[in-house]
Amino acid sequence: MHDDMTTSATTPTVAEALRRHRPSPWARVIQIDQELVRKHLDSVVCSTVEETLNALLDAEADQPCKAKRYEHSPDRVDTRAGHYERQLHTKAGEVTLKMPKPRKLPFDTAILERYRRRESSVEEAMLEIYYAGVSMRRVEDITEALWGTCGSASTVSELNQKIAGQIEQWRNAPIEGEHAYVFLDGIWLKRSWGGEVKNVSVLVAVGVNQDGFREVLGVAEGTKEDKASWQRFLRYLKNRGLKGVRIFVGDRCLGLVESLAEFYPEAAFQRCVVHFYRNVWSYVPATKVRTVASMLKAIHASEDREAARTKVKQVAEKLIEMKLAAAADFLAKNVEETFSYYDFPCEHQRSIRTNNPLERIMREIRRRTRVVGAFPDGNSALLLVSAKLCHIAGKTWGAKRYLDMSRLQQQIQSASGAESA
Repeated sequence: MHDDMTTSATTPTVAEALRRHRPSPWARVIQIDQELVRKHLDSVVCSTVEETLNALLDAEADQPCKAKRYEHSPDRVDTRAGHYERQLHTKAGEVTLKMPKPRKLPFDTAILERYRRRESSVEEAMLEIYYAGVSMRRVEDITEALWGTCGSASTVSELNQKIAGQIEQWRNAPIEGEHAYVFLDGIWLKRSWGGEVKNVSVLVAVGVNQDGFREVLGVAEGTKEDKASWQRFLRYLKNRGLKGVRIFVGDRCLGLVESLAEFYPEAAFQRCVVHFYRNVWSYVPATKVRTVASMLKAIHASEDREAARTKVKQVAEKLIEMKLAAAADFLAKNVEETFSYYDFPCEHQRSIRTNNPLERIMREIRRRTRVVGAFPDGNSALLLVSAKLCHIAGKTWGAKRYLDMSRLQQQIQSASGAESA
């Protein structure tokens, strides 16, 4: 009997079970339409922005009139002739401004520039989207989704021209400090020239400053990656103040080494190891590229220059045994240019023996310029590449320390002490 009482006390009755599973009568009453709330908040914010701007315009118009609207004052010098409406696109949405119209005096507001139809932050965001790699057609869709306003391709082009002066100023700004390591490279783009589509190169220089941070030192148009183009580019860098260079890193482009000796005779030249491997592979059948690649990597894995030279002789002999005499001859004649990095601190050698720091940037530029296709002229190509580089440099790329330059300073001081002794 005790067990029966316990079971009846713990087992819910049918009425209690129904009461528990019965939905609350308020469940359907208390519902929040989030979409409706969002639209209401947007309209409230937009109307608040509109009222605030119109109030500021009215207050600004009262100053030249020396009296408020409808105020009877002996000091009044002008009256209102109504207003005209202007649409302004803001981050809160599109607002309608009531621009005051004085009868006699001109009215120039400091709140809004003449002919402006968008808030400056909206324009800056559109440019940021454009330079980050989004095509002009996508900018139109994105801006319409974010702010309810459509930014057409012509609008972006106008904004592009607006900041051309700022980009040109950044491109020609003086180079401050010293840059011991400088990476050089060029990118080929298509340019419409005299009714024909031709290739044009844009030359780029990136350096490591005294604090170990990377900086975009210069970007300029070069008709070709030839001696004349490299001479103009190096003169452009030198005139802007590039100094303290101890080594240039890049591919052995036509005329580059000769131009470096002319403008920076005290600096060494490091031929990019990866580009050098590709040059050797041009003498190797596709079936043997992987084997030869392992052999070449073993050369630059040596602990010092002498060990690397010894390894070169072994690899050359192996290539001859593989009946790759042309590859062995090319290796023996040109490999010395890839050993310049051995003269610098071992902690830096891996970072300065290739052009990889600049190649990564070039891939970003190619991704952006691929959207454009052929540029109408060289200036537009240079502007877009410069803007993309400026965008990259302003991000974590330029804010992250790349190398500890105190290692180089210690090496220089040790070498100076040894010479004086």
